[in-house]
Amino acid sequence: VQLAESGGGSVQTGGSLRLSCAASGYVTSTCIAWFRQAPGKELDGVAAIDSDGRTNYPEDAKGRFTISQDRTKNTLYLEMTSLKPEDSATYYCATGPRSYCFFLLSYGMNSWGKGTLVTISS
Repeated sequence: VQLAESGGGSVQTGGSLRLSCAASGYVTSTCIAWFRQAPGKELDGVAAIDSDGRTNYPEDAKGRFTISQDRTKNTLYLEMTSLKPEDSATYYCATGPRSYCFFLLSYGMNSWGKGTLVTISS
């Protein structure tokens, strides 16, 4: 599986962005997720979606972020709204077994994109 993120950029606090992740060789029976990493900080899970379309978000993403996928285009999306400076990070899409992916356990993920940078200015 090859993953390529796009859509990052710089927006002001309160703004919105939509990230995309184009997947090749993606097996629709697996789970796929978004992670992020800010400089000097750990890799954090942002959102996951499984093959049944069920989603999982950490608390700070609920109500602000929406993960979705278009299987006809093999593309994953992350719609982000009400962005805060602390959302600034490099965002990665990744895929792996559902037992890790759905619960945003980065160490169990098999394939990663190279990331796209999101910067939120105050």
